[in-house]
Amino acid sequence: MARKCYVTGLGTVSGNNRPHSLSTTKRTWKANLQKVRIKDEDGKIKRVYVSTRALRSGLVERA
Repeated sequence: MARKCYVTGLGTVSGNNRPHSLSTTKRTWKANLQKVRIKDEDGKIKRVYVSTRALRSGLVERA
């Protein structure tokens, strides 16, 4: 399963570690996802992964 928010589409972001010596190694930042029960557009209850940013801003209606 891909780590992606059901509402906003926020997912994993990749980039580089940059220490003081400026050598580079690849790294990833994972989204802060929580498994919650929500009501979708049809009024049905689903269990999906939602980012904490979407939960705090009220973009989803919890069941």
